[in-house]
Amino acid sequence: MTAYQFHDEQTLAETAEKLGKKALDLGLIPSFVVRYFPDSRQYYIPNEKESEPLTPEEAYMRFKKLVEQSGKA
Repeated sequence: MTAYQFHDEQTLAETAEKLGKKALDLGLIPSFVVRYFPDSRQYYIPNEKESEPLTPEEAYMRFKKLVEQSGKA
């Protein structure tokens, strides 16, 4: 049985941030930025041309995919 890492928007955002830090530590991304708002967060992962804001859900999925593909999950 799988244990969920998050159960609401706040813990999802925290989990996305932890995965982002792990991806950063593994050298999978050069950096990422989290913009905090009273009711939400936006994540930015820079690339060559542009960096569009990601929701916590999008950031979680992107970071999770990067870490899993690296084989060091």
